[in-house]
Amino acid sequence: MFYSKVAWIRNLANSRVSRCFRCATFPVRQESTSTAALLLQKNLAIRNNALYNEGNDSLRCTTLDSQGNLGTPSLEIKRDELISTHGLLPRDLRKIEKSRKNDLVPSILVRENSILISLLTIRALVKSDMVILFDSMGISLESRAHRTFINDLMLRLRNQDGNGVTRDPLPYEFRALESIFISAISNLAAEMKVHLTVTKGILRDLEYSITRDKLRFLLVQNKKLSIFHKKVTLMGNMIDDLLDQDDVLCEMYLTAKKIGKPRDEKDHAEIEMLLETYYSHVDEIVQTVGSMMSNVRTTEEIINIILDSNRNQLMLLGLKFSIGLLSLGGAIYIASLYGMNLENFIEEGNIGFALITTIGCVSMLWLFIYSARQLQRLQKMTLIGNHKSIFN
Repeated sequence: MFYSKVAWIRNLANSRVSRCFRCATFPVRQESTSTAALLLQKNLAIRNNALYNEGNDSLRCTTLDSQGNLGTPSLEIKRDELISTHGLLPRDLRKIEKSRKNDLVPSILVRENSILISLLTIRALVKSDMVILFDSMGISLESRAHRTFINDLMLRLRNQDGNGVTRDPLPYEFRALESIFISAISNLAAEMKVHLTVTKGILRDLEYSITRDKLRFLLVQNKKLSIFHKKVTLMGNMIDDLLDQDDVLCEMYLTAKKIGKPRDEKDHAEIEMLLETYYSHVDEIVQTVGSMMSNVRTTEEIINIILDSNRNQLMLLGLKFSIGLLSLGGAIYIASLYGMNLENFIEEGNIGFALITTIGCVSMLWLFIYSARQLQRLQKMTLIGNHKSIFN
């Protein structure tokens, strides 16, 4: 009895100690969990800011003055200063702040004294005496395409005579827009050339042999062509919609508005000719890519027809084997009837074996010829034959 009381007291003390220990360690665990959650939230916020520039009061950009001189690259400009100085709205910078490398939807926003353009990988603010290029995420500023675009833009903005080239009569903002369109269409043409070369190679290989890997490559390339076709189509639609808006085209004459000579609603021949020229280039790319996609679809249909034909040939071969087995089964059935150990009075004569063998072979041959003719009749079935059978 004494020992049982001692054991009971010891168990009670141990349970109280363990309960106190759990109570003491629970806040530590809760604190560590909350700390991990805060760190994770902070990392996600930093990553979102790095991707979309959200929560940042400045934008990285490169400026070019009225003489085409390049300013400080990757210059940090305050967002509020950019909006107030150039007469923009806060929502106008949404396209720039959330831009990505593979942004498919282009846009041109015309404001009072500026043009905000987002075209493929180019994000720019064009004014009558200044061009601001925004550094989009995922684009290397030291790439060859970017250097070529900057050099061409500087050359067009300077608009100097030399090397057999005369001065361009277009105003400053139109020369900047033309340089942006040239760079975008050049990139599209180069990308189209790569897609066409790869697709033609796959289609050429499929002419010699059809394998699973080649079909998979064709499927992947067809998806890439569809994405590229959509991107070019959106660019063409953007230019087409812009050409239908006469008031917007007149508002794009920033130099004329700056010197106090705004254009009339129908007086926009220069910008209209410029946009129509590059719309024709974009439409040519759309037609070329669409023709290649049509070739891919035609090839896929031909492949499906070939596969269906091979499948039909395999089914036909199986039917032929089935017909042969059926004919052989008839002869075996006759032989089995007379091969049983029952008296049938044929074994007493000398012609029993020859008679049964002849009957079995003739029945097998007749059954095979009849089944083969029925199969051939099904193979030669046409639409005219079907209509005749239906109407008759």
